[in-house]
Amino acid sequence: MGRRIAPALGLFLLSPLIGEFLLGNLPVTMLVALITLAPLYGGGALLVRELARRRGAGWPGIVLLAVAYGLVEEGLATRSLFNPGYAGMDLTSYAWIPGLEVSAWWVSFVLGGVHAVGSICVPIAIMESFVPARATEPWLRLPGLVTAGLLFGLGAVATALFDPAAYEPSFAQAAAVVVLAGLLVLLALRRRGRAVGAQGRAPGPWPVLGFSLAAGAVFWLAALALDTLGAWPVVAVNLVVYATVCTLVTRWSRRPGWGPVQTFALAAGGVLTYAWHGFPQPPATPVEPAIDLAGNTAFALAAVALLAVAAARLRSPRPARREGASASMEGSP
Repeated sequence: MGRRIAPALGLFLLSPLIGEFLLGNLPVTMLVALITLAPLYGGGALLVRELARRRGAGWPGIVLLAVAYGLVEEGLATRSLFNPGYAGMDLTSYAWIPGLEVSAWWVSFVLGGVHAVGSICVPIAIMESFVPARATEPWLRLPGLVTAGLLFGLGAVATALFDPAAYEPSFAQAAAVVVLAGLLVLLALRRRGRAVGAQGRAPGPWPVLGFSLAAGAVFWLAALALDTLGAWPVVAVNLVVYATVCTLVTRWSRRPGWGPVQTFALAAGGVLTYAWHGFPQPPATPVEPAIDLAGNTAFALAAVALLAVAAARLRSPRPARREGASASMEGSP
């Protein structure tokens, strides 16, 4: 049993470790926060993966569910989508949209590159690379799936209650989040037919890795230069990056030669991007600079080691199961 659920347990921990600690948002001194972060992030990542794999929704379904996860976390748990002063920021200064009462920059930043990619999709792809023969199969039975859902719910509630003085969205705002997330879930869990093959051959893993690193660099460097570039130009950059990645990866994944190695290369680029971003990122919790540097270095080295082991598992003699044409980012997310 332990071996059967080991990938699920790995994903449960990997999601918050990548999404908060490798990114540099939380320092190594805050590892105790995994007590609440693992249920929220890890429970959410497990729920996303298991639902998509059970329905045969492929990577398009995982991506849509990942965005729904981001909506729930940031709209209902932390409520950052509607809090103009979230984390000490003045979000009204960053492409604020009156009437909707949201920052277009924050929405485009946190729902896509932060949560959908870093917290959900990248950890799932990395853990699936460790068990290539089971990459497209459910890892949990029904009791495990229910447990993942309960953990996610408990994590969300604990996050919402962490700060009693946190911003409270209006009923209309909360309802909009629920409706949008529900629509994404319904769209994600539709069964998909076989995609039509595209002309040409899929790029190899090294070009895919380079593409992933370049896309990540554009996204995160724009975020770091937000005050210099201005909010609306950075929103435009974010949307162009998302559109480019979705369009090219969808096209490539329909070509002969696309498989688990390319999917891993995409995720590896995300991990390495988070690893370098952790160094210039100021931590949300005060910490001595030397300790922060040591923690970021340790997380980065651990990430590289993790990628090396995952790559070795993909090259192992055990054949990886191929999903149908829906397997690797095919179809429009």
